[in-house]
Amino acid sequence: MGVASPGVSVFRGIPYAAPPVGSLRWREPQPAAAQRRINATAFGPACIQPVSEAQDEAFGPTGPQSEDCLTLNVWAPSVAPAAALPVMVWIHGGGYASGSGSLPAYDGSSLTRQGAVVVTLNYRLGALGFFAHPALDTEPSPGSINFGILDQIAALRWIQANIAAFGGDPGNVTIMGESAGAQSVLVLFASPLACGLFHKGIAQSPYGIPSHSRAEARTVGVEVARGLGLDGENASLAELRQVPAADFASLTGPGRSLAPSPVYGDPVLPASILEQFERGESAALPLIIGNNSNEASVAELFGIDPAVIVERLGAARIAARLLFPGTRDDADLGRQAVRDSIFSAFVKRIADLHSRRAPAWRYYFSYLPERQRELEPGVSHGGEIVFVFNTLDRTPAYKDIRTTADDRMAQRTGAYWLAFAATGRPEPVGEPAWGQSLRRRSVTMEFADEPTLRTRFHERRLNTLIGVIGFLGNRLDHRRDNAE
Repeated sequence: MGVASPGVSVFRGIPYAAPPVGSLRWREPQPAAAQRRINATAFGPACIQPVSEAQDEAFGPTGPQSEDCLTLNVWAPSVAPAAALPVMVWIHGGGYASGSGSLPAYDGSSLTRQGAVVVTLNYRLGALGFFAHPALDTEPSPGSINFGILDQIAALRWIQANIAAFGGDPGNVTIMGESAGAQSVLVLFASPLACGLFHKGIAQSPYGIPSHSRAEARTVGVEVARGLGLDGENASLAELRQVPAADFASLTGPGRSLAPSPVYGDPVLPASILEQFERGESAALPLIIGNNSNEASVAELFGIDPAVIVERLGAARIAARLLFPGTRDDADLGRQAVRDSIFSAFVKRIADLHSRRAPAWRYYFSYLPERQRELEPGVSHGGEIVFVFNTLDRTPAYKDIRTTADDRMAQRTGAYWLAFAATGRPEPVGEPAWGQSLRRRSVTMEFADEPTLRTRFHERRLNTLIGVIGFLGNRLDHRRDNAE
Protein backbone atom coordinates (compact mmCIF):
# COMPACT_ATOMS: atom_id res chain seq x y z
CA MET A 1 0.00 0.00 0.00
CA GLY A 2 1.59 3.26 -1.14
CA VAL A 3 0.64 6.90 -1.84
CA ALA A 4 -0.75 8.06 -5.19
CA SER A 5 -0.17 11.43 -6.88
CA PRO A 6 -0.98 12.44 -10.49
CA GLY A 7 0.63 9.79 -12.69
CA VAL A 8 2.86 8.42 -9.91
CA SER A 9 2.50 5.93 -7.07
CA VAL A 10 5.04 6.25 -4.27
CA PHE A 11 5.91 3.31 -2.02
CA ARG A 12 7.85 4.50 1.02
CA GLY A 13 9.80 2.78 3.74
CA ILE A 14 9.91 -0.73 2.23
CA PRO A 15 12.29 -2.96 4.25
CA TYR A 16 14.90 -4.52 1.97
CA ALA A 17 16.82 -6.25 4.79
CA ALA A 18 16.31 -7.24 8.40
CA PRO A 19 16.93 -4.54 11.03
CA PRO A 20 20.73 -4.47 11.63
CA VAL A 21 20.36 -4.37 15.41
CA GLY A 22 21.50 -6.53 18.32
CA SER A 23 23.47 -9.51 17.02
CA LEU A 24 23.08 -8.17 13.44
CA ARG A 25 25.04 -5.00 14.16
CA TRP A 26 28.18 -5.19 11.95
CA ARG A 27 26.87 -8.21 10.10
CA GLU A 28 26.11 -8.59 6.41
CA PRO A 29 22.49 -7.55 5.84
CA GLN A 30 20.07 -10.43 6.30
CA PRO A 31 16.81 -10.94 4.37
CA ALA A 32 13.82 -8.96 5.58
CA ALA A 33 11.00 -10.94 7.15
CA ALA A 34 8.33 -11.90 4.63
CA GLN A 35 5.17 -9.79 4.92
CA ARG A 36 1.94 -10.27 3.01
CA ARG A 37 1.10 -6.57 3.27
CA ILE A 38 3.35 -3.56 3.91
CA ASN A 39 2.22 -0.07 4.87
CA ALA A 40 4.33 1.95 2.44
CA THR A 41 2.81 5.36 3.10
CA ALA A 42 5.62 6.83 5.25
CA PHE A 43 9.36 7.04 4.77
CA GLY A 44 11.45 4.88 7.05
CA PRO A 45 13.76 6.57 9.57
CA ALA A 46 17.19 7.74 8.50
CA CYS A 47 20.18 5.77 9.70
CA ILE A 48 21.97 6.99 12.84
CA GLN A 49 23.97 10.17 12.14
CA PRO A 50 24.91 13.56 13.60
CA VAL A 51 22.38 16.34 13.07
CA SER A 52 23.41 18.44 10.04
CA GLU A 53 21.77 21.86 9.85
CA ALA A 54 23.61 22.61 6.59
CA GLN A 55 22.17 19.49 4.95
CA ASP A 56 18.68 20.22 6.25
CA GLU A 57 18.84 23.76 4.86
CA ALA A 58 20.12 22.64 1.47
CA PHE A 59 18.17 19.46 0.71
CA GLY A 60 15.42 19.24 3.34
CA PRO A 61 15.11 17.70 6.81
CA THR A 62 16.55 14.26 7.46
CA GLY A 63 13.75 13.39 9.88
CA PRO A 64 13.67 10.71 12.59
CA GLN A 65 16.63 8.34 13.01
CA SER A 66 16.97 4.71 14.01
CA GLU A 67 19.42 1.85 13.80
CA ASP A 68 16.52 -0.02 12.17
CA CYS A 69 16.83 1.95 8.93
CA LEU A 70 17.36 -0.40 5.98
CA THR A 71 14.45 0.69 3.84
CA LEU A 72 13.99 1.92 0.29
CA ASN A 73 11.43 3.99 -1.59
CA VAL A 74 9.96 3.41 -5.05
CA TRP A 75 8.37 5.89 -7.46
CA ALA A 76 6.41 4.01 -10.13
CA PRO A 77 3.77 4.88 -12.74
CA SER A 78 0.26 4.83 -11.31
CA VAL A 79 -0.89 2.96 -14.43
CA ALA A 80 0.97 -0.20 -15.41
CA PRO A 81 3.26 0.61 -18.37
CA ALA A 82 2.97 -1.22 -21.68
CA ALA A 83 6.62 -2.26 -21.37
CA ALA A 84 8.99 -2.53 -18.42
CA LEU A 85 10.65 0.80 -17.62
CA PRO A 86 14.31 1.60 -16.90
CA VAL A 87 15.16 1.63 -13.20
CA MET A 88 17.15 4.52 -11.70
CA VAL A 89 18.61 3.76 -8.25
CA TRP A 90 19.77 6.78 -6.23
CA ILE A 91 22.48 6.41 -3.56
CA HIS A 92 22.63 9.50 -1.35
CA GLY A 93 25.77 11.36 -0.37
CA GLY A 94 26.89 12.72 2.98
CA GLY A 95 30.46 11.51 3.36
CA TYR A 96 29.29 8.06 4.58
CA ALA A 97 28.32 9.88 7.78
CA SER A 98 24.97 11.55 7.02
CA GLY A 99 22.03 11.67 4.63
CA SER A 100 19.03 9.54 3.72
CA GLY A 101 17.08 8.43 0.68
CA SER A 102 13.98 10.37 1.72
CA LEU A 103 15.22 13.96 1.37
CA PRO A 104 12.86 16.17 -0.67
CA ALA A 105 15.59 16.87 -3.23
CA TYR A 106 15.56 13.17 -4.19
CA ASP A 107 11.85 12.95 -4.97
CA GLY A 108 11.56 10.73 -8.04
CA SER A 109 8.18 11.96 -9.31
CA SER A 110 9.46 14.00 -12.26
CA LEU A 111 11.71 11.24 -13.60
CA THR A 112 8.92 8.70 -13.18
CA ARG A 113 6.45 10.85 -15.13
CA GLN A 114 9.00 10.87 -17.95
CA GLY A 115 9.29 7.09 -18.05
CA ALA A 116 11.41 5.57 -15.26
CA VAL A 117 10.97 3.67 -12.03
CA VAL A 118 13.03 5.48 -9.38
CA VAL A 119 14.41 3.91 -6.19
CA THR A 120 16.13 5.69 -3.30
CA LEU A 121 17.59 3.89 -0.30
CA ASN A 122 19.13 4.17 3.14
CA TYR A 123 22.36 2.45 4.15
CA ARG A 124 24.27 2.26 7.43
CA LEU A 125 26.48 5.26 8.14
CA GLY A 126 29.43 6.22 10.31
CA ALA A 127 30.91 3.59 12.61
CA LEU A 128 27.71 1.54 12.39
CA GLY A 129 28.24 1.21 8.64
CA PHE A 130 32.02 1.22 8.24
CA PHE A 131 33.89 -0.47 11.07
CA ALA A 132 36.80 -2.77 11.80
CA HIS A 133 37.87 -4.08 15.20
CA PRO A 134 39.67 -7.20 16.51
CA ALA A 135 36.39 -8.35 18.12
CA LEU A 136 34.82 -8.78 14.67
CA ASP A 137 37.38 -11.44 13.72
CA THR A 138 35.14 -14.08 15.33
CA GLU A 139 32.13 -13.25 13.14
CA PRO A 140 30.68 -15.76 10.62
CA SER A 141 32.01 -13.62 7.75
CA PRO A 142 35.22 -12.12 9.18
CA GLY A 143 36.89 -9.42 7.14
CA SER A 144 33.86 -7.34 6.21
CA ILE A 145 34.27 -3.64 6.94
CA ASN A 146 32.12 -1.77 4.39
CA PHE A 147 28.75 -2.75 5.85
CA GLY A 148 27.10 0.32 4.32
CA ILE A 149 28.14 -0.84 0.84
CA LEU A 150 26.88 -4.35 1.63
CA ASP A 151 23.54 -2.69 2.40
CA GLN A 152 23.55 -1.08 -1.05
CA ILE A 153 24.28 -4.47 -2.62
CA ALA A 154 21.40 -6.01 -0.65
CA ALA A 155 19.10 -3.26 -1.95
CA LEU A 156 20.21 -4.01 -5.52
CA ARG A 157 19.43 -7.69 -4.94
CA TRP A 158 15.98 -6.73 -3.66
CA ILE A 159 15.47 -4.65 -6.80
CA GLN A 160 16.42 -7.58 -9.02
CA ALA A 161 13.87 -9.76 -7.24
CA ASN A 162 11.00 -7.29 -6.89
CA ILE A 163 11.16 -4.26 -9.20
CA ALA A 164 9.18 -5.94 -12.00
CA ALA A 165 6.13 -5.77 -9.73
CA PHE A 166 6.41 -1.96 -9.91
CA GLY A 167 6.77 -1.84 -13.70
CA GLY A 168 10.57 -1.71 -13.70
CA ASP A 169 12.97 -3.73 -15.83
CA PRO A 170 15.45 -5.69 -13.67
CA GLY A 171 17.59 -6.05 -16.79
CA ASN A 172 17.99 -2.27 -17.14
CA VAL A 173 19.14 -0.83 -13.81
CA THR A 174 21.19 2.38 -13.55
CA ILE A 175 22.91 3.17 -10.25
CA MET A 176 23.52 6.85 -9.58
CA GLY A 177 24.71 8.96 -6.69
CA GLU A 178 26.42 12.16 -5.60
CA SER A 179 29.52 12.69 -3.43
CA ALA A 180 29.74 9.59 -1.20
CA GLY A 181 26.91 8.22 -3.33
CA ALA A 182 29.14 8.70 -6.38
CA GLN A 183 31.99 7.01 -4.52
CA SER A 184 29.55 4.16 -3.89
CA VAL A 185 28.76 3.93 -7.61
CA LEU A 186 32.48 3.54 -8.31
CA VAL A 187 32.88 1.03 -5.46
CA LEU A 188 30.02 -1.03 -6.90
CA PHE A 189 31.69 -0.91 -10.32
CA ALA A 190 34.89 -2.12 -8.62
CA SER A 191 33.31 -4.75 -6.36
CA PRO A 192 33.09 -8.42 -7.37
CA LEU A 193 30.09 -8.73 -5.04
CA ALA A 194 27.95 -6.38 -7.15
CA CYS A 195 28.50 -8.12 -10.47
CA GLY A 196 25.29 -8.52 -12.47
CA LEU A 197 23.15 -6.35 -10.19
CA PHE A 198 23.17 -3.22 -12.40
CA HIS A 199 23.89 -2.24 -15.99
CA LYS A 200 24.98 1.43 -16.05
CA GLY A 201 26.23 4.06 -13.62
CA ILE A 202 26.23 7.82 -13.05
CA ALA A 203 28.81 9.24 -10.60
CA GLN A 204 28.12 12.87 -9.67
CA SER A 205 31.07 14.57 -7.96
CA PRO A 206 33.13 11.62 -6.72
CA TYR A 207 36.28 12.71 -4.93
CA GLY A 208 39.89 11.62 -5.09
CA ILE A 209 40.40 11.35 -1.34
CA PRO A 210 42.32 8.10 -0.71
CA SER A 211 40.45 5.08 0.62
CA HIS A 212 41.46 3.61 3.97
CA SER A 213 43.43 0.40 4.35
CA ARG A 214 42.30 -2.43 6.64
CA ALA A 215 45.04 -1.55 9.11
CA GLU A 216 43.92 2.08 9.24
CA ALA A 217 40.31 0.98 9.70
CA ARG A 218 41.23 -1.24 12.66
CA THR A 219 43.16 1.61 14.27
CA VAL A 220 40.12 3.85 13.91
CA GLY A 221 37.86 1.08 15.27
CA VAL A 222 39.97 0.79 18.41
CA GLU A 223 39.73 4.57 18.89
CA VAL A 224 35.96 4.37 18.43
CA ALA A 225 35.79 1.76 21.19
CA ARG A 226 37.83 4.01 23.48
CA GLY A 227 35.60 6.96 22.63
CA LEU A 228 32.61 4.89 23.71
CA GLY A 229 34.20 4.25 27.10
CA LEU A 230 35.37 0.70 26.34
CA ASP A 231 38.80 -0.89 26.61
CA GLY A 232 40.04 -0.12 23.09
CA GLU A 233 41.30 -3.20 21.28
CA ASN A 234 40.24 -5.43 24.18
CA ALA A 235 36.57 -4.46 23.94
CA SER A 236 34.38 -7.49 23.35
CA LEU A 237 31.84 -7.75 20.56
CA ALA A 238 29.08 -8.10 23.14
CA GLU A 239 30.15 -4.82 24.76
CA LEU A 240 30.31 -3.04 21.41
CA ARG A 241 26.85 -4.27 20.45
CA GLN A 242 25.37 -3.12 23.75
CA VAL A 243 26.36 0.52 23.14
CA PRO A 244 23.20 2.56 22.37
CA ALA A 245 23.10 3.41 18.67
CA ALA A 246 22.67 7.14 19.37
CA ASP A 247 26.07 7.20 21.11
CA PHE A 248 27.76 6.61 17.75
CA ALA A 249 26.22 9.81 16.35
CA SER A 250 27.70 11.92 19.14
CA LEU A 251 31.15 10.33 18.94
CA THR A 252 33.79 12.99 18.20
CA GLY A 253 37.53 13.33 18.39
CA PRO A 254 40.54 12.79 16.14
CA GLY A 255 40.99 9.40 14.55
CA ARG A 256 37.47 8.19 15.34
CA SER A 257 35.92 8.26 11.87
CA LEU A 258 36.54 6.63 8.50
CA ALA A 259 34.48 9.29 6.70
CA PRO A 260 34.43 10.27 3.90
CA SER A 261 36.04 7.23 2.29
CA PRO A 262 35.37 3.48 2.11
CA VAL A 263 37.92 0.85 3.13
CA TYR A 264 39.85 -1.33 0.71
CA GLY A 265 41.06 -4.84 1.42
CA ASP A 266 37.76 -6.45 2.38
CA PRO A 267 35.44 -8.65 0.28
CA VAL A 268 33.55 -5.58 -1.00
CA LEU A 269 36.56 -3.63 -2.27
CA PRO A 270 39.70 -5.75 -2.81
CA ALA A 271 41.87 -2.71 -3.67
CA SER A 272 41.32 1.04 -3.77
CA ILE A 273 38.82 2.41 -6.28
CA LEU A 274 41.55 3.89 -8.46
CA GLU A 275 43.63 0.72 -8.37
CA GLN A 276 40.64 -1.42 -9.38
CA PHE A 277 40.04 0.84 -12.39
CA GLU A 278 43.77 0.91 -13.24
CA ARG A 279 43.90 -2.89 -13.19
CA GLY A 280 40.84 -3.17 -15.40
CA GLU A 281 39.04 -5.01 -12.60
CA SER A 282 35.96 -2.78 -12.61
CA ALA A 283 32.69 -3.48 -14.40
CA ALA A 284 32.93 -2.72 -18.14
CA LEU A 285 29.56 -0.94 -18.23
CA PRO A 286 28.50 2.51 -19.51
CA LEU A 287 29.42 5.32 -17.09
CA ILE A 288 28.64 9.03 -16.82
CA ILE A 289 30.95 10.89 -14.46
CA GLY A 290 31.44 14.57 -13.68
CA ASN A 291 31.57 17.39 -11.17
CA ASN A 292 30.51 20.98 -10.49
CA SER A 293 32.17 24.36 -10.87
CA ASN A 294 32.48 25.16 -7.14
CA GLU A 295 33.16 21.85 -5.42
CA ALA A 296 35.29 23.77 -2.91
CA SER A 297 32.03 24.69 -1.19
CA VAL A 298 32.24 21.36 0.63
CA ALA A 299 35.59 22.44 2.12
CA GLU A 300 34.10 25.76 3.20
CA LEU A 301 31.28 23.83 4.88
CA PHE A 302 33.91 22.38 7.25
CA GLY A 303 35.47 25.78 7.91
CA ILE A 304 38.37 25.42 5.46
CA ASP A 305 39.13 28.74 3.76
CA PRO A 306 40.43 28.28 0.18
CA ALA A 307 42.40 31.53 0.44
CA VAL A 308 44.27 30.19 3.48
CA ILE A 309 45.19 27.08 1.49
CA VAL A 310 46.82 29.31 -1.13
CA GLU A 311 48.66 31.34 1.51
CA ARG A 312 50.20 28.14 2.87
CA LEU A 313 51.59 27.28 -0.56
CA GLY A 314 54.27 29.92 -0.10
CA ALA A 315 56.55 30.04 -3.14
CA ALA A 316 54.48 27.33 -4.83
CA ARG A 317 51.72 29.92 -5.21
CA ILE A 318 53.44 31.12 -8.39
CA ALA A 319 53.21 27.67 -9.96
CA ALA A 320 49.58 27.43 -8.89
CA ARG A 321 48.76 30.70 -10.64
CA LEU A 322 50.34 29.38 -13.83
CA LEU A 323 48.07 26.34 -13.64
CA PHE A 324 45.00 28.50 -13.01
CA PRO A 325 45.36 31.64 -15.16
CA GLY A 326 42.76 34.36 -14.83
CA THR A 327 41.92 33.78 -11.18
CA ARG A 328 40.76 36.96 -9.46
CA ASP A 329 42.36 36.53 -6.04
CA ASP A 330 43.64 33.92 -3.58
CA ALA A 331 40.10 32.84 -2.67
CA ASP A 332 39.25 32.20 -6.33
CA LEU A 333 42.56 30.41 -6.88
CA GLY A 334 41.98 28.28 -3.79
CA ARG A 335 38.47 27.33 -4.85
CA GLN A 336 39.63 26.24 -8.30
CA ALA A 337 42.63 24.37 -6.88
CA VAL A 338 40.46 22.43 -4.40
CA ARG A 339 37.89 21.66 -7.09
CA ASP A 340 40.40 20.36 -9.61
CA SER A 341 42.84 18.57 -7.30
CA ILE A 342 40.17 16.69 -5.34
CA PHE A 343 37.35 16.36 -7.89
CA SER A 344 38.05 17.26 -11.54
CA ALA A 345 41.39 15.44 -11.82
CA PHE A 346 39.94 12.30 -10.24
CA VAL A 347 36.90 12.45 -12.52
CA LYS A 348 39.09 12.76 -15.60
CA ARG A 349 41.39 9.96 -14.47
CA ILE A 350 38.50 7.55 -13.89
CA ALA A 351 36.88 8.54 -17.20
CA ASP A 352 40.16 7.99 -19.08
CA LEU A 353 40.74 4.59 -17.48
CA HIS A 354 37.16 3.46 -17.93
CA SER A 355 37.01 4.52 -21.58
CA ARG A 356 39.62 1.87 -22.41
CA ARG A 357 37.09 -0.85 -21.64
CA ALA A 358 33.59 0.67 -21.80
CA PRO A 359 31.73 3.82 -22.90
CA ALA A 360 32.34 6.85 -20.68
CA TRP A 361 30.84 10.33 -20.76
CA ARG A 362 32.21 13.26 -18.75
CA TYR A 363 30.36 16.41 -17.68
CA TYR A 364 31.01 19.71 -15.91
CA PHE A 365 28.01 21.42 -14.29
CA SER A 366 28.29 25.21 -14.22
CA TYR A 367 24.64 26.32 -14.45
CA LEU A 368 23.77 28.47 -11.44
CA PRO A 369 20.16 29.36 -10.66
CA GLU A 370 19.62 32.84 -12.07
CA ARG A 371 19.03 34.50 -8.70
CA GLN A 372 22.21 33.04 -7.20
CA ARG A 373 24.59 34.37 -9.82
CA GLU A 374 25.49 37.55 -7.97
CA LEU A 375 25.89 35.66 -4.71
CA GLU A 376 27.78 32.43 -5.48
CA PRO A 377 31.13 31.83 -7.23
CA GLY A 378 29.86 28.64 -8.89
CA VAL A 379 27.71 25.54 -8.52
CA SER A 380 28.24 24.16 -5.05
CA HIS A 381 28.90 20.53 -4.15
CA GLY A 382 25.54 18.82 -4.65
CA GLY A 383 24.07 21.79 -6.50
CA GLU A 384 23.26 19.73 -9.60
CA ILE A 385 21.01 17.26 -7.76
CA VAL A 386 17.85 19.38 -7.93
CA PHE A 387 18.35 19.72 -11.68
CA VAL A 388 18.75 15.97 -12.17
CA PHE A 389 15.56 15.25 -10.18
CA ASN A 390 13.77 18.47 -11.19
CA THR A 391 13.01 19.20 -7.54
CA LEU A 392 13.76 22.92 -7.35
CA ASP A 393 10.19 23.42 -6.15
CA ARG A 394 10.58 20.88 -3.31
CA THR A 395 13.97 21.89 -1.93
CA PRO A 396 14.36 24.60 0.76
CA ALA A 397 17.38 26.32 -0.78
CA TYR A 398 15.76 26.75 -4.20
CA LYS A 399 11.96 26.68 -4.04
CA ASP A 400 11.55 30.43 -3.43
CA ILE A 401 14.13 31.62 -5.98
CA ARG A 402 13.58 29.38 -9.01
CA THR A 403 12.88 30.94 -12.40
CA THR A 404 11.46 29.68 -15.67
CA ALA A 405 15.01 29.32 -17.02
CA ASP A 406 16.00 27.24 -13.97
CA ASP A 407 13.02 24.94 -14.47
CA ARG A 408 13.92 24.56 -18.14
CA MET A 409 17.50 23.57 -17.25
CA ALA A 410 16.16 20.98 -14.81
CA GLN A 411 14.00 19.47 -17.55
CA ARG A 412 16.98 19.34 -19.92
CA THR A 413 19.39 17.85 -17.36
CA GLY A 414 16.93 15.17 -16.33
CA ALA A 415 16.33 14.34 -19.99
CA TYR A 416 20.03 13.48 -20.46
CA TRP A 417 20.06 11.27 -17.35
CA LEU A 418 16.81 9.58 -18.33
CA ALA A 419 17.96 8.91 -21.90
CA PHE A 420 21.11 7.28 -20.54
CA ALA A 421 19.09 5.13 -18.14
CA ALA A 422 16.77 4.05 -20.93
CA THR A 423 19.25 3.38 -23.75
CA GLY A 424 22.78 3.45 -22.35
CA ARG A 425 23.50 6.67 -24.27
CA PRO A 426 22.81 10.25 -23.02
CA GLU A 427 21.10 11.33 -26.24
CA PRO A 428 17.71 12.94 -25.54
CA VAL A 429 15.74 14.02 -28.58
CA GLY A 430 16.27 17.67 -29.52
CA GLU A 431 19.30 18.27 -27.26
CA PRO A 432 22.97 18.83 -28.23
CA ALA A 433 24.90 15.61 -28.87
CA TRP A 434 27.12 14.38 -26.03
CA GLY A 435 30.02 12.40 -27.43
CA GLN A 436 31.91 9.78 -25.47
CA SER A 437 35.06 10.86 -23.66
CA LEU A 438 38.06 8.94 -24.93
CA ARG A 439 41.62 9.07 -23.64
CA ARG A 440 42.86 10.31 -27.03
CA ARG A 441 39.80 12.48 -27.65
CA SER A 442 38.72 13.98 -24.36
CA VAL A 443 35.34 15.71 -24.54
CA THR A 444 33.21 17.13 -21.75
CA MET A 445 29.59 18.25 -21.77
CA GLU A 446 29.35 21.55 -19.91
CA PHE A 447 25.90 22.12 -18.48
CA ALA A 448 25.85 25.92 -18.69
CA ASP A 449 23.02 28.15 -19.96
CA GLU A 450 23.16 25.87 -22.99
CA PRO A 451 24.60 22.33 -22.79
CA THR A 452 27.84 22.68 -24.76
CA LEU A 453 30.34 19.99 -25.73
CA ARG A 454 33.91 21.05 -24.88
CA THR A 455 37.00 19.45 -26.40
CA ARG A 456 40.06 18.94 -24.16
CA PHE A 457 38.34 20.87 -21.38
CA HIS A 458 40.98 22.03 -18.83
CA GLU A 459 43.01 19.08 -20.10
CA ARG A 460 46.56 20.38 -19.65
CA ARG A 461 45.90 21.50 -16.09
CA LEU A 462 44.12 18.29 -15.11
CA ASN A 463 46.79 16.07 -16.65
CA THR A 464 49.42 17.99 -14.67
CA LEU A 465 47.45 17.50 -11.47
CA ILE A 466 46.90 13.81 -12.23
CA GLY A 467 50.67 13.39 -12.58
CA VAL A 468 51.45 15.26 -9.37
CA ILE A 469 48.72 13.52 -7.37
CA GLY A 470 49.76 10.13 -8.77
CA PHE A 471 53.34 10.70 -7.66
CA LEU A 472 52.28 11.76 -4.17
CA GLY A 473 49.78 8.90 -3.99
CA ASN A 474 52.41 6.34 -4.89
CA ARG A 475 54.69 7.67 -2.15
CA LEU A 476 51.82 7.55 0.34
CA ASP A 477 50.90 3.99 -0.64
CA HIS A 478 54.56 2.97 -0.29
CA ARG A 479 54.63 4.35 3.24
CA ARG A 480 51.40 2.53 4.08
CA ASP A 481 52.73 -0.75 2.75
CA ASN A 482 55.87 -0.40 4.86
CA ALA A 483 53.78 0.47 7.91
CA GLU A 484 51.62 -2.63 7.48
